[in-house]
Amino acid sequence: MSARPVRPLDGVRVLDFTWVVAGPATTRLLADLGAEVIKIERRDSLDLGDRRGGFTGALNRGKLGTVINLADPRGLELVRRLIAHVDVVIDNFSARVMPNWGLDYDGLRVLKNDIIAISMSGFGQTGPRKDYVSYGPTLQALVGFTLLMRNPGREPAGFGFSYSDLVSGYTAALAVLAALWHRRRTGRGQMIDLSQYEASCAVFGPALLDFAANRRPIEPAGNASQEAPAAPHGVYRCRGEDRWCAIAVFDEDEWQRLVSTIGTPAWALEPRFASLSDRLRNRDALDLFIEAWTRERTPEQVAEQLQSARVRAGAVADAEDLCVHDPQLAARGYWVRVKTPEGDEVILDGVPYLLTHTPAFVSGPGPLLGEHTAEILQRVLGLGDTEIAALRADQVIA
Repeated sequence: MSARPVRPLDGVRVLDFTWVVAGPATTRLLADLGAEVIKIERRDSLDLGDRRGGFTGALNRGKLGTVINLADPRGLELVRRLIAHVDVVIDNFSARVMPNWGLDYDGLRVLKNDIIAISMSGFGQTGPRKDYVSYGPTLQALVGFTLLMRNPGREPAGFGFSYSDLVSGYTAALAVLAALWHRRRTGRGQMIDLSQYEASCAVFGPALLDFAANRRPIEPAGNASQEAPAAPHGVYRCRGEDRWCAIAVFDEDEWQRLVSTIGTPAWALEPRFASLSDRLRNRDALDLFIEAWTRERTPEQVAEQLQSARVRAGAVADAEDLCVHDPQLAARGYWVRVKTPEGDEVILDGVPYLLTHTPAFVSGPGPLLGEHTAEILQRVLGLGDTEIAALRADQVIA
């Protein structure tokens, strides 16, 4: 049996106080890269689906799960002892929580002088909102994404998922890697004060920049092209339950190929659709005609026919498309099958990049609540079975 390949963060140990999505997304990336991630959880920690392979399991795959009661002084002392053996401490609480335990950066440095601490609170450690609690959809509204994610003249709309959580998670992982590299060169740790609000602002794009530079708000484009004038341009309902296809036509040659592909219907020869400027003025009527054609076909059929005619088109994927039918993801081995200690198998999304010499990979499923508490206390702190049993009996650990 061949040994596992070396990963970039092998030998790095992370103490993970994070919960919900943003923080676990950060430590999931670190775990894929080889870090030993020790989760500190409560008995009533929130579960979102199966802990092995559901939403919670996917976010926490490859991590070690412990339950330690930080409201008990003995539990807090266990955590303080663990900190002396780790490289990174991460939390995504509001700014006041870690200082209340004496685990702010100054307190952590007493326990481990070269510690890297990252606080990824909603608004950062300073400023008038530093003590506010936030969630992804709240941040998206505050930044302005919900205003842009709408059709012109319609009410604001949200993302299907907490985009700002993942943006913050990826940003935090990058910051941790930078701090680890700095420590490798200098021997010094540091504090990372990450604001999820600012991480979301950083990817707001032209809308924020245009107003900052020109004091000019950008109106939402809806399904209209933001790169260059195009008509038809949008997503069109197709045959099947909630099935859609995206189509984009930018010039006259593309328009003629589209018209030919759909059989040169009489409406396509009307003067109101004769030129791109005409089609832009009458885009609502044009969209109705296009959708009458797409409704008779599956998204795959629409995409195949139009692509064959060199017209930009693609099926709007749903979860089944990605998980079951997508040939690109299958060819690159994106979906991974992971064995559980119970002898089952879960399917998880994999690592979205390939490293030639130090490949990241999913090393295990998500941990059950408190699954590794005894192991960590024995292996890292050297506690014996009797002491662990006593702590468990007193509900200091689980």
